[in-house]
Amino acid sequence: MQSFYITTAIDYVNGSPHLGHAYEKVLTDVIARFRRQMGDKVHFLTGVDEHGQKVQASAKKRGIAPQQFVDEVSAEFRALLPKLNISNDDFIRTTEPRHQQVVRAVLQQLFDKGEIYKAEYQGFYSTRQEQFLQNKDRNEDGTWPEIFGEVTEIVEANYFFKLAQYQEWLVKFLTDNPNFIFPAYRQKQVVEFLKEPLNDLCISRPKERLEWGIPLPFDEGYVTYVWFDALLNYYSAVVDRPEIWREAHHVIGKDILVPPHAVYWPIMLHAAGIPQPKGIIAHGWWLQRGAKMSKSTGNALNPLDLVTEFGVDAFRYFLIREMNVGQDSDFTLEQFMVRYNSELANNLGNLVNRTLNMTTRFAGGVLPAAEVAEDLEKHLHDLWAKTRDEFIPLCEGYQFHTALERAMVFLTETNAYIEKRAPWKLGKSAEPKDQALLRTSLATMAEALRLAVAIIQHITPATTEKINAVLGYQPGAAWRDELNWGTKLSGAKVAPALVLFPRPQPPAKPA
Repeated sequence: MQSFYITTAIDYVNGSPHLGHAYEKVLTDVIARFRRQMGDKVHFLTGVDEHGQKVQASAKKRGIAPQQFVDEVSAEFRALLPKLNISNDDFIRTTEPRHQQVVRAVLQQLFDKGEIYKAEYQGFYSTRQEQFLQNKDRNEDGTWPEIFGEVTEIVEANYFFKLAQYQEWLVKFLTDNPNFIFPAYRQKQVVEFLKEPLNDLCISRPKERLEWGIPLPFDEGYVTYVWFDALLNYYSAVVDRPEIWREAHHVIGKDILVPPHAVYWPIMLHAAGIPQPKGIIAHGWWLQRGAKMSKSTGNALNPLDLVTEFGVDAFRYFLIREMNVGQDSDFTLEQFMVRYNSELANNLGNLVNRTLNMTTRFAGGVLPAAEVAEDLEKHLHDLWAKTRDEFIPLCEGYQFHTALERAMVFLTETNAYIEKRAPWKLGKSAEPKDQALLRTSLATMAEALRLAVAIIQHITPATTEKINAVLGYQPGAAWRDELNWGTKLSGAKVAPALVLFPRPQPPAKPA
């Protein structure tokens, strides 16, 4: 059994979770569940980033200690996971001793090797991004981009990591590993970024300016720069399990690819003698009317509102169906409702209702065996084989949106098969041939439904479980074996009905 280690970025606890956080959790969960289905031994990590100047400032504004502040906000992020049906194996907080010990050990190791030195810095600093800036970061008119917020000029002594000396190594590493970053064009962007010379990385903040952080092991008057601290969470969570670390994959937003994850991170690992992860998956942003959703712009959507109203699987389905991993996607409630009604309610939900209703009506609620295979059945069998054989490679390549489109085509054709076979007409006939076709149609409908929900179960796990239950079916342990058209449902007793995706009710009119 092959190990597969996958992580989300750890969320910065300076505000409540929004749609972007939820998407990253769901995407990573879909990948983790898919790899488990494929037989891998998966370890799935998520967590929170709890240090830094913004956290200290937010706590001070509320008049509470930073630890109390991060405890409260971290609890919100942790509570989001079960509500989104996230199957993470671990949750890490950067205030935990297990993480801090690793950060200090790596810092001490690099300091002892001469990779860290002290020097005076004079320049510009962005509190919002908690990073030092250079003139090349300015807009063409000399102003600072809005993303940096207020920029101040400072002079202070700090510790620096010798990042620049590894620039050539990183370029060669990316050349030798052209698939390190997904999608591929993101890797090309990193290579373009590396055509400009790197500066050494300031990895400390003096305690008189920032107290809320991990103290440097070689100088307790300083705390660790939040990015140097945070990136090490992926490693600190599995430091004692090297077989897992060697199979690491990081799912992150495109905004933290360069420089943190694609430049700082691989160089930090290389300098410390730690093996590189397998790769980075950089997803896009959810937009609203073309603008990024974020706390700072005030247009962040609360994902739990949609989960509460429409159910977790409808929410998960929309996120994965709508966004091509790596690209941006616009979120509108109107488009959500289009997917919900046309694909979930009218397509999948309709097939469930028809299967249960007609099996109850014409077969006493017991699924019969298929007896004939005419052109209509053969067409559906062939389409299933094509769907399955395309679906798995698409998921392996993170093309989940296209994979779901293939699944929906199959469901559409299954509903079209029912219209053509018309079991409600066959049920009125006493002819033996018609009765054989009736039994065949009921078995075909149910088997197509079983297969369709089996193939999308990593995206809609709760729905798959509910449908299997009303079909009277318990899947086997080997997922791939579940994807072969067969007679697994013959003789199963079905439930009379199941409402999966109810129409949203309009608000009641005032009396």
